[in-house]
Amino acid sequence: MKLPLSFYQRDDVVLISRELLGKFLVTNTNGVITSGIITETEAYAGVTDKASHAYGGRRTARTETMFAAGGLAYVYLCYGIHHLFNVVTNKEDIPHAVLIRAVQPVDGMATILRRRGMKEPKKNISAGPGTVSQALGIQVRSNGLSLTGNKIWIEDRSLIIKQSDIITGRRIGVDYAGKDAKLPYRFLIKTNF
Repeated sequence: MKLPLSFYQRDDVVLISRELLGKFLVTNTNGVITSGIITETEAYAGVTDKASHAYGGRRTARTETMFAAGGLAYVYLCYGIHHLFNVVTNKEDIPHAVLIRAVQPVDGMATILRRRGMKEPKKNISAGPGTVSQALGIQVRSNGLSLTGNKIWIEDRSLIIKQSDIITGRRIGVDYAGKDAKLPYRFLIKTNF
């Protein structure tokens, strides 16, 4: 079952980030379905979070999607190479987002392997935000797409993740954010399926 807009349009981005663990990120590219279990996320709390692209209310062509009502894909290019997929949350003009850092592939493995240039699955097949997008065929052109549409969405397939299997920690690569870099906004599943 696709997650409804009401899931994304709640006000607690940290809770949403944690609750996305165990959900299935699904893409449909020209009729080819690929998916993966979300195993790692990071929350970004908008205008008050120095690690967020929208810190201080910064609105640019790139960040405008973050200011929409929750339930959209926010995809941007990092270092001119990696397409990074985020889930926009909260209500309009409150730019919260969750970065999907890792998934465990489920559907469309042959396509995922081809996209990743691999002959067989390896531990790092989609164990970073850039490789998640590469594996699932997500590119900047997906920016602004509704997560209730038919191109990219997140499903609840009733996979239960025990709280004892969730690790909470600080986000990666945001040292420039000072004390906000130390916030416990990163969540990952410590066991593989």
